[in-house]
Amino acid sequence: MIAYCGQPKLGFHRIQDNIGGHLAPFFSYSDFMIRIYSYLFALLLSLPAYSQTYPDYTELYVNDFADLLNIIQEQAIREDLMELREKRGIEFTVVTVKLMSDYGHFGEIEPFATGLFNYWGIGDALKNDGVMMLVSRYDRKMRIEVGSGYGNNLNAPMKRIIDRTITPIFKNDEYAQGIASGVEAVIYELVGEYPGEIDGSTSQKIRGFLSRALTALKWAIWPIAAGILGLATWLYRRRLRYKKRRCPIDGTKMQLLAEHWDDQHLKDGERIEEDLKSVDYDVWLCPKCEHLTIEAYKAWFTPYSACRSCGFKTLEGTTTVLSSATTSSTGLKRIDYDCHNCSEQYSIKKVIPRVSQSSSSSGGGSSFGGGSSSGGGASGSW
Repeated sequence: MIAYCGQPKLGFHRIQDNIGGHLAPFFSYSDFMIRIYSYLFALLLSLPAYSQTYPDYTELYVNDFADLLNIIQEQAIREDLMELREKRGIEFTVVTVKLMSDYGHFGEIEPFATGLFNYWGIGDALKNDGVMMLVSRYDRKMRIEVGSGYGNNLNAPMKRIIDRTITPIFKNDEYAQGIASGVEAVIYELVGEYPGEIDGSTSQKIRGFLSRALTALKWAIWPIAAGILGLATWLYRRRLRYKKRRCPIDGTKMQLLAEHWDDQHLKDGERIEEDLKSVDYDVWLCPKCEHLTIEAYKAWFTPYSACRSCGFKTLEGTTTVLSSATTSSTGLKRIDYDCHNCSEQYSIKKVIPRVSQSSSSSGGGSSFGGGSSSGGGASGSW
């Protein structure tokens, strides 16, 4: 039996064991919690720190770090943004990234966008009228961040543009078209005029209206026309593919073997091509003389190419950007090739062209105006 004796002193209770008569110290609850908090604090200090970073801009208008735009698309968007800055003094920039986690951010897009906006200082320092469109491709999130000078006035219009104009196009992986359409809609919301028509003549605005109408009509009709053409082509190819064959040896009608039977007559590389869906093979058999005819049908869209060693369409390439291109220097990327058939592996390096100089040599300066955002704007996902 254990009995308490005496009063606690200096944070200890004295405990006496009736059997041995020994006295043993026992920590009080407050002393125990102090030690626990000390251990937790020391543990936190020992954990590695992950700091938030932001990319540095290479120009004022388009910073396509995710490579969503080709040179022509990028230049068209840049010209619209340059016109807005030159004629209305509004700094509007487009930014794309692959993942926000590449910069140490693992949360929602809003704080990352606000932090990037303020890190770059987009917009006039007194008016705080800058605008930034941020697209994080593999996070499948985007935001239009606006300067604090707008207050909350643009939150609802930016949300409407994201939901109705941009993300429906992004869902089809048409990033360039979505960004271009979004930029056009934002500019109209800001100044009441479309790109190419700001301070333009009546004839310019009429031409712009007709151009937009034709573009909208094209985007409405093109999917239907493409679908009809694709269906017709598929039916024609199917008819040719499954048209009855006759044996070139004795003229007997040949039989098309089922998939699980034709594999017995294919080479290893051909079977791998079928597994990768880069090539599909049909095997026709003559039931009389057992003559075989093997026909190959290449896939229309496939990431695999022909291997330089074995010749089969089983070569896969993975691209890694070693250094990004800037306005002053070219970049470098490495493509690593791996054959799924013969295990051939090799790498090549290619130069990435410099970013166009037109953006940094025009538009009144090569740096932003020092504006800031207090978190206004809107976000969306797809």
